[in-house]
Amino acid sequence: MLTTTTNNVEGKPVQEYLGIVTGETIIGANFIKDFFAGIRDIVGGRSGSYEKVLREAKNSAMSEMQQRAEHMGANAIIGIDLDYETVGPNGGMLMVTASGTAVKL
Repeated sequence: MLTTTTNNVEGKPVQEYLGIVTGETIIGANFIKDFFAGIRDIVGGRSGSYEKVLREAKNSAMSEMQQRAEHMGANAIIGIDLDYETVGPNGGMLMVTASGTAVKL
């Protein structure tokens, strides 16, 4: 399935708009990751453990959105928007939402 953040695909006109599709993921980071990320924040550098969790959450939300689009008969999703928020007590969980328009090209 073709996915894009743009509202059209060059050379492939939209034949049918099927509707909005979304995918949501909420994922928590464990205490050990939080501890080492805190140390890394103090001494500088990137937090590989958080980057991995962030990628996993994005991929999960995108996959869920694509499954919903396929169920509607779409072969592409255009205008994709990704949003990231922290939720839960002390912002201990990460929520990623993906949304776009399911279409037939």
